[in-house]
Amino acid sequence: MSQSTSNPTTRVAIVIPVLNQLAYTQGCLACLEADIATGVQVIVINNGSTDCTAEWLASQPNIQVISNPENRGCAPAWNQGVDLARDADWVIVLNNDVLLPPGWLQALLQAGERHRLDIVCPAMRERDQNYPFTTYAEGFMHELQDVLRLNAAHGVCFAVRRTVFDRIGGFDEAFRIGQFEDTDFFRRARIAGFRAGIVGACFIHHFGSVTQDALSDTNRNRPYEAENRAYFRKKWQLGWWKRRSEKMRQEMQQSWWRWHEQRRYGHTLHEKWGKGQLEFY
Repeated sequence: MSQSTSNPTTRVAIVIPVLNQLAYTQGCLACLEADIATGVQVIVINNGSTDCTAEWLASQPNIQVISNPENRGCAPAWNQGVDLARDADWVIVLNNDVLLPPGWLQALLQAGERHRLDIVCPAMRERDQNYPFTTYAEGFMHELQDVLRLNAAHGVCFAVRRTVFDRIGGFDEAFRIGQFEDTDFFRRARIAGFRAGIVGACFIHHFGSVTQDALSDTNRNRPYEAENRAYFRKKWQLGWWKRRSEKMRQEMQQSWWRWHEQRRYGHTLHEKWGKGQLEFY
């Protein structure tokens, strides 16, 4: 496979877990048509959808589909996709509730190479898509092309070098259904010496927690988020003081990023429409 990335021989795979929400899946895959045409491997993990998702996915000839009879949650689905993408140099884990502008993939991976990142995430705007997305994304990516939040990452869209998986393994499936499996993975990668970052050179729209909400919807009888939080804290021996000190450092760093980016560019790498206005994070 050859793609329009920073290296013409770079092999790329995109892993997308879904549970129902077919309209979002269709919108996401429509944005990937140009990438699929250049040979990018797209793997969709259908986690037991009960709408028309299975039938529609079966009609798509240029994607690979893994069908689970029930909702296995994020971590197992991601691992299934990563295993199938074993020949890829970069594996991109992607929510289905996103819009992607033309050139997003090349911009993301080129920024990863330029900043020497092993895990690279795009900037994003969340919630209502009440703006001219393609035009907005083009201007944003041009204006903020050199902006980097080093040692930061998010689970909406993240590209991972194969060498990261080779060294630290996949996602911890002890995190049930959803929540904290991405945070745990990023922490393990950082401890292993890998560099992560969010870049302004790539911008996407995220409708907001549609994937996570769908994957959690059939399991409201158990407090998976609370269970996963407790497991995460125990795994990393995060007592009250350690959690507090880490949170304070993160908040200070995020406040600096937000102030600097908004002051210089009028944008931030994380924007969200809420309460009738654009908010910056």
